Amino acid sequence: MKLVTAVIKPHKWEDTRAALETVGVTGMTVSEVSGYGRQKGHTEVYRGAEYDIALVPKIRVEIVVNDEDADAVVNAVVASAATGRIGDGKVWVVPVESVVRVRTGDLDDAAI
Repeated sequence: MKLVTAVIKPHKWEDTRAALETVGVTGMTVSEVSGYGRQKGHTEVYRGAEYDIALVPKIRVEIVVNDEDADAVVNAVVASAATGRIGDGKVWVVPVESVVRVRTGDLDDAAI
């Protein structure tokens, strides 16, 4: 099993959700997060005054999938979340040792 984690721009969330549904993702955890990358935030102008925004709002999506489905999930996220501009986000994949469904006690593949 793999944990696919993606951090994307908020306005790309609906496109990404639809793309994940097309590759068969039935469950995920989504969080609103803030952070910055190489650009260290950005500058905005509000009512004529310029100010720095250090933490940029993002959406974090976490999905546990079988090993054979990980590439399709990653490709769906990348294709749907890309704008070609700085700050599009990141996707990373890590191995999962075990999963337990709390309600039933199902383990590993049965818990996904």
